[in-house]
Amino acid sequence: MPPARTSARLASLTAAFLLVGCASVGPDYQRPTMAVPGAWQGHAPAQTPDVLAHWWQLTGDEQLIALVDAALAGGPTLAAAEARLRAARAQWRAAGADLGPTIEASGGASRSRGSRETGSSGEARSLYQAGFDARWEADLFGANRRALEAAEASTEVSRYSLADVQASLVAEVVSNYALYRSTGQRLSIARTNLEAQSETLQITDWRVQAGLSTSLALEQARANRAQTAAQIPALETTLAGYANALAVLCGQAPGALTEALSVDRPMPRIPAELALGIPADLLRQRADLREAERTLAAATARIGAAQAQRYPSVTLSGSLGFEALSFGALGGAESLTRSLAASIAATLFDGGRLVAQVDLQRANRDEALENYRQAVLVALQDVEDALVAVRNGERRVALLAVAAESARNAALLARHQFDAGVADYETVLDTERTRLGAEDSHAVASAELATARIQLIKALGGGWVPDAWAAPADDDMAGQIS
Repeated sequence: MPPARTSARLASLTAAFLLVGCASVGPDYQRPTMAVPGAWQGHAPAQTPDVLAHWWQLTGDEQLIALVDAALAGGPTLAAAEARLRAARAQWRAAGADLGPTIEASGGASRSRGSRETGSSGEARSLYQAGFDARWEADLFGANRRALEAAEASTEVSRYSLADVQASLVAEVVSNYALYRSTGQRLSIARTNLEAQSETLQITDWRVQAGLSTSLALEQARANRAQTAAQIPALETTLAGYANALAVLCGQAPGALTEALSVDRPMPRIPAELALGIPADLLRQRADLREAERTLAAATARIGAAQAQRYPSVTLSGSLGFEALSFGALGGAESLTRSLAASIAATLFDGGRLVAQVDLQRANRDEALENYRQAVLVALQDVEDALVAVRNGERRVALLAVAAESARNAALLARHQFDAGVADYETVLDTERTRLGAEDSHAVASAELATARIQLIKALGGGWVPDAWAAPADDDMAGQIS
């Protein structure tokens, strides 16, 4: 049969295969729907402000803002997430390359001499070769397209995982900084009370020497002062722990920030005036929910890729080159070689392995779906719990502020009455203990309120920009796929 006619029939056969396999097998992904409440409990829906993405800047604390910037620039956790994103993008590009042909260039030269005993002339013979080989597997049933779809979704999973790491890192830095400043306030309160109790102890000692008081009052004063002094080492240990945690979060050695943090600053004011959106906004605002949704998309695409393996595959291959006995003749018309071939392969029996692979991917898809549903429910719970914690925390801080102010006034009055000989020393001790406890409780409650507000901001998806994480490389790749 003439080569031209053979090539024509081969091309016609190939075109027929391509027309038959024009669609990808497997389920097409559809974003799942979730029934969520129309509003938060006890809160009217409103538009969430864009500043939620950079909420830590609203604190106005320059040192805190610098620490967050340092953590985002040099934190090992964030750097590891960025590396995972680069790896996912590389896998996506590799999956896209499988849709196109593979072309290889080759060349070679050999020299051989046959044996006279075998009938050869015994003369040396040279052979020169050069050319191109091409191979392309027709994606008849969408195996490569589904694999590319899964790789694209996996890249987005890594992207949103990186965003979630950033949001968590920001919240952790702000939380540790707020707790550091709160512990510093508690330490200052303890030291101030220690000074007052030391003065009271000295006055009591003088009164005992003058016969105006008893040794019992002196021992009570010493015990009261010692109990207050014992709180200071524990608070100093806690303070050092928060300073070391901040240093590690910023990618520095523990202790690197101790001197910079030692300058007294008030506890940062965590934004409280947040306009809450509707619960459905969480599906867009929270990076972890986007990550779970994209994980489901990748698992769905892998079902089609597994199903396509059960169908026949068609491979086209060809070569174009030159072959000559001398280097000078290489490239001439007489030395031209060419070939074109097509092959079809199908699995007839594998003991059910391919069917099991499909079942495996379906099970993975079902698991990803349930994980997504669970993630949405947990996200709703996070917001509701944080709202309750913030609301009750604000009430508690307000009440403890009144208690602390009253305790300070009572301690001052008791001291004056004791100095005037009107009140006994037991009253002074009780008011000083009450003052220390009330002021410390107010500082602790303020820190808990700040933590609750941080958790609320994080639960609402604060700390990252939803539309600013698509890399140019991803956009270019998406354009090629479409």
